[in-house]
Amino acid sequence: MLKKNITYTDYNGVERTEDFYFNLTKAEIMEMEMSTVGGMTEMIEKIVAAQDAPAIIETFKNIIFKAYGEKSTDGKRFVKSDELSTAFSQTEAYSQLFLELITDADAAAAFVNEIMPKLPDAQTDTSTNN
Repeated sequence: MLKKNITYTDYNGVERTEDFYFNLTKAEIMEMEMSTVGGMTEMIEKIVAAQDAPAIIETFKNIIFKAYGEKSTDGKRFVKSDELSTAFSQTEAYSQLFLELITDADAAAAFVNEIMPKLPDAQTDTSTNN
């Protein structure tokens, strides 16, 4: 899960700094991979290689909206919905994040890496079978 601290100026001219949360579950990643011909990773590689700016922009927009949510106070749930994504998209915080991701390849790569589920470290099985 990525907690992204974003400073922006709201529509009343007030500067705000807020935390926003982004996360993709293993199930969501699998769904994205399986619902895209050739897989999501291959599709992204192709549009980047082709320098297809409209497709890159649309892909990042979709990733942001798919990953955005609000963490429950007890930490058990990460609530996502079209309504929450739409509300976020209507803020200058979204605009700041979007511009950062489409203009800075390192920031974009870091964002994607942080929202991906963490895989367990490969550990050697030290147990013995008796």
